[in-house]
Amino acid sequence: MAEIIRNQKSEIRNSAVRILGIDPSLRSTGYAVIEKNGSEFRSVHYGTIENKPGVIPSRCLAAIHEMLDCVIRDHHPSQAALESIIFAQNMKTAITMGHARAAAVLACARHGLEIYEYSPKKVKLGVAGRGSGAKQQVSFMVRAILGLRENPPFDVTDALAVALTHGQQNKMLSRGKQI
Repeated sequence: MAEIIRNQKSEIRNSAVRILGIDPSLRSTGYAVIEKNGSEFRSVHYGTIENKPGVIPSRCLAAIHEMLDCVIRDHHPSQAALESIIFAQNMKTAITMGHARAAAVLACARHGLEIYEYSPKKVKLGVAGRGSGAKQQVSFMVRAILGLRENPPFDVTDALAVALTHGQQNKMLSRGKQI
């Protein structure tokens, strides 16, 4: 009987989890799919959803939703993590970010993903070890953790960072708020 339990535990430890990280923005949404297997992480796919300045907001939201829908169908994450909105921004920016975030959340929810959110401070703490790390420091740590050969754009780095933060949950760094 002990052997069966040991085998079940090792299967659980070695089962990979795919996490979709999203940095929502109307004009340049960063996204990243990472895979966590035990304590190891690897990048599966990442990119940005670019919407040119002349594109009306409703078309931008549709593009965000459609692209994330494709990413989810192609890469099969089971969980999603988003950065929460920074309330220090002006009201118009916060509302626009809320719209982009809603398009992303809807794409994830339609696929049945568990969805979590993390404050920017918690993401920096989770990746760089400090809640006040600069973008360059977060970018450096993301690249080091994932063994990337190039520096992705900051929108992608932020998406990778939020996915890593979600994947690194432990007693010291509590799980984000589920939405």
